[in-house]
Amino acid sequence: MLRSMSRSKTSPLFPGIGPVTERRLIAVGIADLVALRKLGAAKTYQRLKFRFGKDVTLSALYGLEAVLTGQHWRAITPARKAELQREAVALKTERTQK
Repeated sequence: MLRSMSRSKTSPLFPGIGPVTERRLIAVGIADLVALRKLGAAKTYQRLKFRFGKDVTLSALYGLEAVLTGQHWRAITPARKAELQREAVALKTERTQK
C-alpha cells in the first residue's frame, strides 16, 4: 500500500517533496508550485541534474511529476515513467548540442 503524502515530512511549497529537494528547487530558481508547473517535471529535473549532478536521481523526476499530478510517485505508471525519461534525455541532448 502506498503511504499517504501527508504522513511524511513534506514541503509546504511542494506537497510530497522532501526538504532536500525543496531546497534544491529553490536553488535552481523554482520558488513555488506555479514555477514548477510552468517548467514541467522534465525541464525542472534537468535543471536539478545540471546543478546537483549525480545527487539527483530518477526518483526526483518521478517525485516532480507526482507533485504536478497529485499522486504518489510510486503510482506513476511504467509507461509514464518511460515517457518522462525520454523527455529528460531529449532535453539533455538538446542542451548539449547548443
